[in-house]
Amino acid sequence: MTFLSISRVPGSRPHCPAGRRRGRSALATAGVLTATVTAALLAGPVAEAATVTITNRTQFRDTSGNVVHAHGGGIIKVGDYYYWFGESRNSDYTFRAVTVYRSQDLRTWEFRNNALTQNSAAELNVANIERPKVIYNRSTGQFVMWMHKENGRDYGEARAAVATSGTVDGNYTYRGSFRPFNQHMSRDITAFVDDDGTGYMVSAANENYDLHVYRLTSDYTNVAALVRSWPGDHREAPALFKRNGVYFMLTSGATGWNPNQQKYSTATSITGSWSGWQNVGDSTAYGSQTTFVLPIQGSQTTSYLYLGDRWGPGFGGSYADSAYVWLPLTFPGNTSLSMQGYSQITVDTATGVVGGVATPYVDLVSRHSGKCMDVVNASSSNNAEIVQYTCNGGHNQQWEARDAGNGYVQLVARHSGRCLDVTGASTADGAKVIQYACSSGTNQQWQFQDAGNGYYRIVARHSGKCLDVSNWSTANSARIIQYGCSGGNNQQWQRRSR
Repeated sequence: MTFLSISRVPGSRPHCPAGRRRGRSALATAGVLTATVTAALLAGPVAEAATVTITNRTQFRDTSGNVVHAHGGGIIKVGDYYYWFGESRNSDYTFRAVTVYRSQDLRTWEFRNNALTQNSAAELNVANIERPKVIYNRSTGQFVMWMHKENGRDYGEARAAVATSGTVDGNYTYRGSFRPFNQHMSRDITAFVDDDGTGYMVSAANENYDLHVYRLTSDYTNVAALVRSWPGDHREAPALFKRNGVYFMLTSGATGWNPNQQKYSTATSITGSWSGWQNVGDSTAYGSQTTFVLPIQGSQTTSYLYLGDRWGPGFGGSYADSAYVWLPLTFPGNTSLSMQGYSQITVDTATGVVGGVATPYVDLVSRHSGKCMDVVNASSSNNAEIVQYTCNGGHNQQWEARDAGNGYVQLVARHSGRCLDVTGASTADGAKVIQYACSSGTNQQWQFQDAGNGYYRIVARHSGKCLDVSNWSTANSARIIQYGCSGGNNQQWQRRSR
């Protein structure tokens, strides 16, 4: 996507509370963005930006402390800010709103507006709206949102939808939905503006077996031509970007909510020829599905950031439990792509430098048995029990100690990204220890207390009780519980670095 620097009239636009609708007159008096483009490419983020750390496999929170729901989304840079658009759904998974947040550093997100809601048009009252992407049209001065639209009951419509606004975070006017050329199904979607200002829309067609690239009309609100197709490849979740004259199409397989192997293809012309699909990342994209690739142009370099969704239903939760995985992309060659997994990344939008933070994982080994703390059956689901098992190097036996403040840590399973948790926040002896989606609960916070000779008691903050191998068992699959601290060897653990 081409980034835009758009001049701002004097004055700053006041923050709009969640869900509040605004009229055109209010926008005009607030001193909004004009549609005058002062540069085709961003001149560089503001000087206030500095290096920040972003934690993956977590739910981000906005400046008001609310969970950021911007799933399946994309980001556009306007002026000093990155604007993040994405899905927000009701509890029955139907469409609630396309949300928009803004940030200067990509970590601190301010909620700006529900840019499109289920009340914006009759056909949105009960609907599914997925993967909203916003691009800017220099000629018309309009921000154009492309989406995948369904009827809220099934996935038989498979339509593209369009909305427009004169301001990036204003109220978008819904312009309707359609199948391209009244013929092609259109599901997972992205939008892209090339260097010459030509707009493109990419969407999955033919029950997700085909992937189509459409050139847009000059106002970006309709399709003008089908310029490229991948027939029969069964790819979805497209993300299209351009680097050094090479187009990259990054996609996922079609496995519902469950993560899978991401693949990419490259070309020097958007109409092809394109290379064959090549794997990138691990077999599950580190527990995520691609939604967007964000170029971050700074004073030192331009980095490319993979934005992925960690869908809650794919990990035993609900849609509301969905989180994010953001990872730096690297380029071994001009037409090759690589992605490594990190639990945390660093971003400096001023310099454009993005990097991964190496995570120090440890095995937690019981003193009495010599066996490792293990998530049963390597499950990635909530409520999976914690047991002891012969140490084998599996990721379900590796733990990250993440600072929770005041001398406590969260213990995060490497394979699932879920936290060690006392079920139901129980304070009773014998309460089960499980993994669960990480939260701020003190039943997920632990203190390492020195027990001598390189061993530690691991004490739950909410109860003051110790992690304990039930009944002093030395057998595989013996349950780990909390129990009143006694000094027993079955309550002492060694941290072995990986």
